Amino acid sequence: MFSNLSLDRFRLQPHLWWLSLLLLTVVTYWPVRGYDFVNWDDPWYVVHNEYLRSWSPSNLKAIATDVINRNYSPVVIFSLLLEYTFFGLEPAGYHVVNVLLHAFCATLTCVLITQLSDDRRIGWFTAALFAMHPVQIESVAWISSIKGLVSGVFILAHLICWMRPERTARQELWGLFFFVAALLAKSLTVVVPAIVLLYDLMICRKKFTEALARQIIPGVLSLWMLLTTMSAQTSSLGGVRDHMHLSKGQILAVDALILRDYVRMLVWPRGLSVMYDVPVTGIAGEVALTSLGWIVVSAGLWRIRRRYPLIVLAAASFLLLLIPVLNLTPITTLMNDRYLYLPCIPFFAMLTGGMLRLLEVCRQSHLSGTEGTTLPARFWLPAGAVLGLLLVASRLHLPVWQNDRSLWEHALRHAPNLPLVRIQYALMLNNEGRSQEAVQVLEDTLVQLQPDPLDEERIREKIHLWTAGTSAGI
Repeated sequence: MFSNLSLDRFRLQPHLWWLSLLLLTVVTYWPVRGYDFVNWDDPWYVVHNEYLRSWSPSNLKAIATDVINRNYSPVVIFSLLLEYTFFGLEPAGYHVVNVLLHAFCATLTCVLITQLSDDRRIGWFTAALFAMHPVQIESVAWISSIKGLVSGVFILAHLICWMRPERTARQELWGLFFFVAALLAKSLTVVVPAIVLLYDLMICRKKFTEALARQIIPGVLSLWMLLTTMSAQTSSLGGVRDHMHLSKGQILAVDALILRDYVRMLVWPRGLSVMYDVPVTGIAGEVALTSLGWIVVSAGLWRIRRRYPLIVLAAASFLLLLIPVLNLTPITTLMNDRYLYLPCIPFFAMLTGGMLRLLEVCRQSHLSGTEGTTLPARFWLPAGAVLGLLLVASRLHLPVWQNDRSLWEHALRHAPNLPLVRIQYALMLNNEGRSQEAVQVLEDTLVQLQPDPLDEERIREKIHLWTAGTSAGI
């Protein structure tokens, strides 16, 4: 995202760049076509979702108006209805659709970042990182995460239409359509008007009143979505609740560590898991040191805001896209891989632009010691090495999402002290016909972890049902 760099341009046709992104995405995620549903929202969204069983007018009306599975997302439920019509309960079709949606998001990422940076290499490599990074596996390999993929398509399309120095009436209308579709797919979209507002202020240098006026309609729609979904999103089911009693100040302290860990995951993606046991006590020293680091970063961004406004916009976009999941309004999980699905785009754009800038400086000052090597060669050799490493890392982590057993055995190794992980592991055992083992896991959980009243009630209910010989899934 460095439009002032005088870098050589490649002259390949755009469709070749986009085709390469499709191929990289398919190669990375090819194994998922043989994966199963998992007992983590898939039963609610697909397997037992009665909204997917009929195209009757009454059912279509219900999809359009009801809050389903703690979300108001009719575009997603309509998408699943369409998939169910074609695939029934065969998971392969759902997985293939997710991969194709992710590839489309990668293509749109390439278009958007190229449009902003005026350099196709920054756009393409950002999109390639987005497509292949292991942190994206949860969003792609998990069928229920289609909501992030569908909303991602529409958010990126909206930004392509609206993040321009001047917008035509047609771009305005298409952009508004894409925004509404994104909003009806995932409530995360409510932060998008703030990103476009910053673009108009920082990049287009528009007056605040003019820039704000351009966001009135999206802002009103976002407020409506917030009011519609707020109570559903704060439901106590389906997550962890250790952080629910924390004050806003304590949540911000924990968020400082979470943001640090998100950056670490994007730079060095190790220890990924479906659930994270985020500490909320005994972290004062760590919070102080991390907060100091964020203050230094913020001060640095403030100093370069005029010279490199796109870098500051990227950093602000990274944070804004994470705001809905930082528990300022309580939700039932503190940290998930899927929360990075769109925020990773501006982060990868900054990394790519920084790498190109460094290579340009090295060439100009002859610090690289390879004066005969062209800048394109210097860029593509390390870029290819990075993508190769990401492919290996993604392929190694991908089997975690193969089925219930692989998912919860992996989670149990990474977060053994979360009652929710133990419960889901027990559900997997029971579904395999190993009810006695499942009961033992839950009894051990009651003794060892002392779960909160809601989890304890759920655990005792399962123990009673399974001891009596009754199978009970999610």
